[in-house]
Amino acid sequence: MSSAVSTSRGIHLPSNFGSLGSQNPQTPSTSLGQLEMDPHEAEEIELLSVSWNQDYGCFAAGTSHGFRIYNCEPFKETFRRDLKSGGFGIVEMLFRCNILALVGGGANSQYPPNKVLIWDDHQGRCIGEFAFRSDVRGVRLRRDRIVVVLEHKIYVYNLTDLKLLHQIETLANPKGLCCLSHHSSTSVLACPGLHQGQVRVEHFGLKMTKFINAHDSHISCFSLTLDGFLLATTSVKGTLVRIFNTMDGTRLQEVRRGADRAEIYSIALSPNVQWLAISSDKGTVHIFNLRVRVVGEDAPILPSGQGPALLHQNSATSLDALISPNTGANPSSSLSFMKGVLPKYFSSEWSFAQFRLPEVTRYFAAFGSENTVMIVGMDGSFYRCSFDPVLGGQMTQQEYVRFLKSESHQPRSASQLAS
Repeated sequence: MSSAVSTSRGIHLPSNFGSLGSQNPQTPSTSLGQLEMDPHEAEEIELLSVSWNQDYGCFAAGTSHGFRIYNCEPFKETFRRDLKSGGFGIVEMLFRCNILALVGGGANSQYPPNKVLIWDDHQGRCIGEFAFRSDVRGVRLRRDRIVVVLEHKIYVYNLTDLKLLHQIETLANPKGLCCLSHHSSTSVLACPGLHQGQVRVEHFGLKMTKFINAHDSHISCFSLTLDGFLLATTSVKGTLVRIFNTMDGTRLQEVRRGADRAEIYSIALSPNVQWLAISSDKGTVHIFNLRVRVVGEDAPILPSGQGPALLHQNSATSLDALISPNTGANPSSSLSFMKGVLPKYFSSEWSFAQFRLPEVTRYFAAFGSENTVMIVGMDGSFYRCSFDPVLGGQMTQQEYVRFLKSESHQPRSASQLAS
């Protein structure tokens, strides 16, 4: 089993983080290398990864020659670091502050894939690093933690002094699946368990571990709400999405993407816990209405240690009290009244709204403001589309940007696709 070899020096963070893109760099003690590239080299940049920040207001793009940060509303490039010394397969932001976690990637990169660099963009230097005996599959950040994901193990560190706090064994996890809560009042981590189809949920603040047997097949993707009390999961089949209460493991809702097998690229839960979005290799982003509500807008953690009360109903006849009158419900089969007689497929909830994309690359979706969805493609494309919260149906494209040109993918925008 791979183990960590830490060569970090500790991070002393100010009470208020600075913002990325500051023009006050200091002389680096450990730099990323030469920062200048000629225009010809810049045209040959390959996109290696994209990742949203914790509030989905920005995303980071790891390239074959560095990284770039983009603001979503309005869409614009915030800054970039173009390096002759190679690129990064993982770029993880911490909200909009000056701290980034970087892992090398791409051909001829001088940054090894088994090392995590903690980069301070204000100081223009690496302020900490972790080296491992196997490749890093993922990194997650929150204001008080750094989480490093290897294929069979997860390490949880304190952000300020880089002290190792927890080690978690997992089933083989080549995709680096792991997610964190981001509310200051909760500290929740979700990762693969030790059995097929199982998700392990750590409530660190409550010192409680919950194992959720979410699917019969291997887990392919999952996501937590910001407070960590709801978990959405899909399996490698990619037909169903299930929503669970992470406190007791109760399954609260199940929705259907489709009947055919699909690879799910991303799951997003809206901040108000009203909508769920998924993207897949079928080229369609699906939006579902969640039938789960937290009692009270800011429901506190109860003295008993239980999380906020969660409402759910499995009967389609009793949804009125849970679904806001200004939103619609997910459609279902006209034969759903024969639930329990016909196969389960006929009583499924289907997507409320949809957006069709070119089937040329991987897409990652997140919710924006005012019933909008943002989609970033590995071909260097960015879409913003809106959906009708009452009627649903086909979403409307509001914006399309090619933020990074790629020679291997030259798709049309969704508005140019034939219906």
